[in-house]
Amino acid sequence: MMTEMKMDDFLEVLSSSEPVPGGGGACGYVAAVGMSLGNMVLALTTGKKKYAEYQAEIEQLIVKAKELTGKLAECMDKDAESFKPLSEAYGLPKDTEEQIKAREEIMAKALVAASEAPLAMMELILEAMKLIDRISVIGSRIAISDAGVGITMCEAAMKGASLNVFINTKLMKDREKAEEMNFKADRLLAESAEIEEAAFSRVMDVVRP
Repeated sequence: MMTEMKMDDFLEVLSSSEPVPGGGGACGYVAAVGMSLGNMVLALTTGKKKYAEYQAEIEQLIVKAKELTGKLAECMDKDAESFKPLSEAYGLPKDTEEQIKAREEIMAKALVAASEAPLAMMELILEAMKLIDRISVIGSRIAISDAGVGITMCEAAMKGASLNVFINTKLMKDREKAEEMNFKADRLLAESAEIEEAAFSRVMDVVRP
């Protein structure tokens, strides 16, 4: 499992010709790091008198942030699991009509699965970004730049995950299903962009001299 790999090992296999991990696994990792940065800001804020009015909320956010970090990290393995059947399908024989038909049926299912994984990741990333957005409001000012870094990383992961959706939906013969997934991905992209812009501007207003 990639979540159990050391960073050096993960980067080594990521830079190799192995089919997984790829962009999807990298997006899961980056998003998990981004959420972890948000949680770090919470850890540096909790218990401080200056932010006492937010203490109860901070404690709730810490729990949620840890949960989201774990789920985002798990996306690394889920992405690999969903891509493996598609990778294998590309290698199926297509010399006869029967083989072509069988290959198309397997490909159709594999493309849907390979699109669903990054789409689910995008939903989790949006949750993380909403949380970090709130952290940028109530978090310690001395660590606020880390919230900005975290939400920027999550936005990058969001965009990356969308590419993994679109590259697969483009190949689907079931265009209704493809457009349904594309619409959902576009909506998530639009919402995340608004959140990232607002949070990043908020952080920049605090840190820029």
